[in-house]
Amino acid sequence: MKYSKATNYALHTMLFLAMETPNKPVGVHQLAERQNVSPTYLSKILTKLVKEGMINSISGANGGYTLSKNWEDISFLDIIHAIEGKSSLFDCCLYSNPECVIKDVMLSAEEKLENELRNKKISDLVKK
Repeated sequence: MKYSKATNYALHTMLFLAMETPNKPVGVHQLAERQNVSPTYLSKILTKLVKEGMINSISGANGGYTLSKNWEDISFLDIIHAIEGKSSLFDCCLYSNPECVIKDVMLSAEEKLENELRNKKISDLVKK
C-alpha cells in the first residue's frame, strides 16, 4: 500500500503551518521550498486542502495560507481523504461474489488503519 507524494506533501504542509504561527499566512513559495517541491504542484495540493476547509487562502502581497479555526481537530485521515479521496484501497476482482472472504479481510484491515489515522492529529505532533 502506498499513498501518493501529494499526501506526503499535504501532511508536511499541515505540520509546517501548525509549527509556524497558525494564524500568520505562509506563502506557497516558502512552503514549497521547505519540501523541495514545485510551487505550482504544491498549489494544486493546497487547493484541495482549502476546498475541504482545512486551510484558508489569503490573497494579496502579505497573503498565503493559514490553518482553519478547527485545525487542532484535523486528523491524518482527514488530510489523506482530502488528497486521495475516500474510496477503498482494495477492490475485489470477484464482483459477482458478495461473500468474498478476501475482501472481508482487506476491508477489516483497512478499517483498523483508518481508525489509527483518525485518532492521530497534526496538533499531537506540534505538542511533542
